Amino acid sequence: MLTALEQGVKGGKWFRLVDKVYAERNLRAAFEKVKANRGAAGVDHQTIEMFERDLEANLEKLAQALKDGTYGPKEVKREWIPKPGSQDKRPLGIPTVRDRVVQTALRSVLEPIFERNFKEHSYGFRPGRCCKDALRRVDYLLERGYTWVVDADLKSYFDTIPHDKLMERVREQVADGRVLELIELFLKQGVMDGLRTWTPEQGTPQGAVISPLLSNIYLDPLDQTLAREGFEMVRYADDFMILCRSEEEAREAMKRVQEWTAQASLKLHPEKTRIVHVKRDDQGPHDSFDFLGYCFWWKYKLVRRKSLTKIKDTIRDKTRRRNGNSLDTTIRDVNRSLRGWFGYFKHSTKGTFTKLDKFIRRRLRSILLQRNKRKSHGWGNAHKLWPNAYFARHGLLSLSAAYAEASQSSRRRTTDWRAGCGKPARPVRREGEP
Repeated sequence: MLTALEQGVKGGKWFRLVDKVYAERNLRAAFEKVKANRGAAGVDHQTIEMFERDLEANLEKLAQALKDGTYGPKEVKREWIPKPGSQDKRPLGIPTVRDRVVQTALRSVLEPIFERNFKEHSYGFRPGRCCKDALRRVDYLLERGYTWVVDADLKSYFDTIPHDKLMERVREQVADGRVLELIELFLKQGVMDGLRTWTPEQGTPQGAVISPLLSNIYLDPLDQTLAREGFEMVRYADDFMILCRSEEEAREAMKRVQEWTAQASLKLHPEKTRIVHVKRDDQGPHDSFDFLGYCFWWKYKLVRRKSLTKIKDTIRDKTRRRNGNSLDTTIRDVNRSLRGWFGYFKHSTKGTFTKLDKFIRRRLRSILLQRNKRKSHGWGNAHKLWPNAYFARHGLLSLSAAYAEASQSSRRRTTDWRAGCGKPARPVRREGEP
């Protein structure tokens, strides 16, 4: 298969794939990936640990069922999870462990086939690519004058992909009837929502392992069309931007997207899809747009309001006044959330981290005030009783200090890069130097 991927296959279609899906080595590797993701049990209540206890027999049964065509997926358990910054909830599908193993094995076979033709500007759910790559591309284009932005939002994309048109896209490169049948089984997989079970007529279940690949396959023709016409697009799953140099170009790009989504039976969100002019100078008011948790405004990247709300809600949950944990335990728990959050949002402005540091310390002071039988709020003289240095001694991560350190490291890397390019490097003063 690797040789065929390099040299291509006759007619551009793959006819023999199912044997690679149920290969013992592939199923075993698929289970290891499922185990690493640590997902919950599905409708059969079988956990990953329970599946692993009899791993050899379970994988053998799966392989045999796939080989003789008797495999059938169980219903997907639907859970409703909070939507950041909103009172609404988002549906999440949880397949059984055995179904996740099969989907992972199927994806490992199909992904290399379609990856060969995916465009460079697509970053979501692709090997070796991440959100930060997409954000860097947006930064790069903005700096080069692409300041007219088509901010597009597909309404309920994962729930509205038409099955027949999606399968047409898959059949363009896959001709193995057993594999096509397997994909359709997953698309028509029953959904158990509480006590109600129903079968979807469109869409791919969010939470299913195969869904991200199928969603990229369906949007690939849009990527190909816009790239062919010379538009600069940055897409992460169903969230995408088209960056242009002029308003006329942006309106033309919007028109192309509207035409394509109409024929693809998709809908653009009427309120969230718009054309934005992000001015990079000091003249006049500045528009902004959100992308992957950041708000792009003028020359800055800020943390999007919903992302700030989400981290504050997380901190509130971990710093309840009556949580019963010691201060050190609470701080360790808070730090676990802060490290991951800062790792992603460290490119925001310093003020964001200064304000969040103050918010966190107020929450911790409220706990201490409560335990010392004082008024349970973090204002007043609490900052004198427990100054910032007190929390630093207890190991609280300072986002402001982390930002200063990250900024200094970034300046050093820039200096080294300039020096390596043969350009005069601006000296960076290090701590202790004159």
